Amino acid sequence: MSSASTVGQDLVDKRAPSESTHLVVRAAHRLGALAARRRTPLTAIGTLLAVGVLVFVLAGRWGQFASAATSAPWWALTAAAALQTVSLLSRTEAWRVCVQAAGGTVGRRRLYRAAGVGYLGNIVNGELGLAARIASLRRSAPRESPKALVLAATEIPIVLMEVSLATLFSFTLVVPLGLPWWAPLAAFCAVLAVVAGLARLARRHPSGWWRGIAALSEPGARIRVAIFVVLAVSGQIARNWLMLYASGVHASVFDAIAVLIAVAALGVLPVGPGVGAGAMVLILGSSGVAGASAAGVLLTATGTVGALAYGGWALADRLWTKRRTRLRLRAGATGHQTPALT
Repeated sequence: MSSASTVGQDLVDKRAPSESTHLVVRAAHRLGALAARRRTPLTAIGTLLAVGVLVFVLAGRWGQFASAATSAPWWALTAAAALQTVSLLSRTEAWRVCVQAAGGTVGRRRLYRAAGVGYLGNIVNGELGLAARIASLRRSAPRESPKALVLAATEIPIVLMEVSLATLFSFTLVVPLGLPWWAPLAAFCAVLAVVAGLARLARRHPSGWWRGIAALSEPGARIRVAIFVVLAVSGQIARNWLMLYASGVHASVFDAIAVLIAVAALGVLPVGPGVGAGAMVLILGSSGVAGASAAGVLLTATGTVGALAYGGWALADRLWTKRRTRLRLRAGATGHQTPALT
């Protein structure tokens, strides 16, 4: 038994690093596929549970809910949808910086189209949106874009910047959730330590999937990612406050920030489009369940409209580009077949 185990250990030790890495990648892909298969039914169940809880909470308050939802002015709804689109565009620019730092040379237009398609998937859940974004970019620019695993890693710098901002302003959750006063400071320091550690590892490992987090190791890229993430988050905060105001809920900017953090936290759970209403009720339910629920529903609706506008442009631009390319090729072929005049 001992000799057999020793031989097996020798085989493992003598295995080529590339082979071992390949096995790890294949295992990660299998786990990802398994999680994706289970994520869809879990999202459906979570959405139904979220809707059920919302119906239970609003029992006897449907009149107030309808009044708060229908009294929102059209300009506020339009502005909220526009803010969502601007926020998605800012986040896309942050993603472009990360892709360039990872070695990608794809143009801005094709990358924006891929991002628009991905944000359509975000309406269902974030994992589907990320997968659609990566697949779309790889299909439209296979040579100019990094490999799929590297593209997946390019999301890490953006998420870390978002988490850094969330922990920085998580003091807004101390009172609503009864957290200890030192929790936001400890969380912010922990995130900074993670960012510093990953930046150091990215400098030591400039190849493989580590290229996806190269933006953390480049000061210029890191600053640009932070700027665009701040712009994206600012748009989301303004949208939260605007929907609260439109629903008749008297809330401050700090309340809007707390709602955004709650939306990000609940977004990890398979609750689907009901995350907006759940976050509103969780943070501001004490100020009026009907108004907070209406603000959450309007938040989800305007966010969907903004994502549809961005995704609709991406699909329309892709179809227009294909049609123009097809016409150009057809015109070129016709020109070559025309006989010369004598």
